[in-house]
Amino acid sequence: MSTTSVTPAPEDTIVRKKLGFGFWLCVTWIGLMAFIAIFAPVLPLKSPTANFLDSARGRPPYAPSWSHWFGTDKDARDVFSRSLYGARISLTVGFTAITAGFLIGGSLGVISGYYKGWIDRISSFGFIVLLSFPSLVLAILLTSLIDRNLLTVSLVLGLLSIAPVGRLARAATLQYADREFVLAARQIGATNRRIIIKEILPNVAIPMSSLALLGMAVAVVAEGGLAFLGFSVQKGITWGGLIQLGSDASKTLQDAPWIAFFPILMLFLTVLSLNFAGDRLRTFFDVKETTL
Repeated sequence: MSTTSVTPAPEDTIVRKKLGFGFWLCVTWIGLMAFIAIFAPVLPLKSPTANFLDSARGRPPYAPSWSHWFGTDKDARDVFSRSLYGARISLTVGFTAITAGFLIGGSLGVISGYYKGWIDRISSFGFIVLLSFPSLVLAILLTSLIDRNLLTVSLVLGLLSIAPVGRLARAATLQYADREFVLAARQIGATNRRIIIKEILPNVAIPMSSLALLGMAVAVVAEGGLAFLGFSVQKGITWGGLIQLGSDASKTLQDAPWIAFFPILMLFLTVLSLNFAGDRLRTFFDVKETTL
């Protein structure tokens, strides 16, 4: 008597999506940087502004050693401590900028996608106008006209994220505005406000939240570019400012590459983690490129 194996039908096969080890590794790095950014003043780190002159080693900068893991800059300041302190402003600016962009752009996108009509035309025109300006040029123009503190730089970068986030929220809202559950809510007399909050927003929040990390990565890179050009936060340590300090002269970059290399490494690993984690979330939630 022969036996035959039964192959399960395709619909019976359950494919479980997994975020993967790489995602959790990136989240761990992001969490570590966030922890350092918050608690740096109470951590056992060398002062980022102290001068560690060593007469036995001559004039600074000093190469990496056991006493200074990342070496020192030309003013004998500890590069390791300064690189960690640089996460405070860079991540704060990135988080604040993307939060402001999501609150303003996301709200405008949901409202325009739901109500359509003249509201949609006006907001869409505003998004197009913002996207028409070169982002870096607009950021330099705005930061050169205002007092460059943490709040103003964050708001400038948040302004640049309004249009991309708004277009995403509008596209996602258009997908759900005429779905059955929304029409059913209208039939039972639900107000527009309740429909937006209870029906539309939970569905739109999924693709928006999956791209929040990607948007934060862009904001961190933008802040680094502004700091490198001298248009970011004036008082404070940022990764872009440290990179600019380490590459302000070709002789400094040749003789003491660690001054710029280690802040570059910290910035690279953080942006890589944000991009990879955001991309994995986008794939996990099956956010289509067409909705962007």
